[in-house]
Amino acid sequence: MTHTLFIDGEAGTTGLEIRERLEARPDLELILLGDRRRDPAARREALNGADAVILCLPDDAAREAVAMIENPAVKVIDASTAYRVAPGWAYGFPEMDPGQREMIADARFVSNPGCYPTGFIGLVRPLVRAGLVPADWPVSVNAVSGYSGGGKAMIAEFEGEGALTAYRAYGLSLKHKHVPEMTRHAGLSRPVLFTPAVGNYRQGMLVEVPLHLGALPETPSIERLHGALVEAYDGQRFVEVADLEDTEAMTGLEPEGLNGTNRLRLHVFGDRAGEQARLVALLDNLGKGASGAAVQNLNIMLGLDEGQGLI
Repeated sequence: MTHTLFIDGEAGTTGLEIRERLEARPDLELILLGDRRRDPAARREALNGADAVILCLPDDAAREAVAMIENPAVKVIDASTAYRVAPGWAYGFPEMDPGQREMIADARFVSNPGCYPTGFIGLVRPLVRAGLVPADWPVSVNAVSGYSGGGKAMIAEFEGEGALTAYRAYGLSLKHKHVPEMTRHAGLSRPVLFTPAVGNYRQGMLVEVPLHLGALPETPSIERLHGALVEAYDGQRFVEVADLEDTEAMTGLEPEGLNGTNRLRLHVFGDRAGEQARLVALLDNLGKGASGAAVQNLNIMLGLDEGQGLI
């Protein structure tokens, strides 16, 4: 059986990545508008005529597109931040919880997670669920992404002639749009303190959560933190937890290590005294952080093999 798919916003960074992952698949037929993509009538027809739609648009444009979909049979994946904490939308992180994959499979509307939130939620939600980090704990998260996460404008800035920026901290107002998503889906009741940055490389991401173990109610050991993550992701195809022995032997961690994949790797670093921990997630911000996740969710929603087009 062949399913039809329309990518609204296929010319953007995420849209192009999704199309490249899908266009050779015989089980999918892409609806391509070409020069007609700015024609409202053609766009409305495509949005209502496909089996599934992936929206790769700014928030307001995504809301506009959803309002145009009148066919109740169309399945929708939105890659913007518009619906990530909205009622009626399933959150598209299949590995997040037992039953999350089934929720996505049964949903008509799925919100694709953000890249930073994928790493953060992957690290923190299992620890909150296990009671090792209280829901009201003041959690901070530091992260660095390749400049492709900023879209075409940032790509042009960093790749343009004379570009000299090596590293830039941003989100300095502490009102980054990912904070509600991170807080909600990590199971926290207190807003996350998020400090993002961009580096002078195209793609790849490190997301880090530091913890003072002695300040936590149960003073959990590194082994307990690691064990909670291992238990949470046991048997998952795209999320892995690095062995403690391998992590302890590491002297550095490169953000580009999983580029081109849909994988998320979690590390638990700790000091010898067992007083502090650095939880670090490694992923491709355009892979598991964007296009790869969208393809994974699409496969689940259409009842196809989850790894189709991703392995």
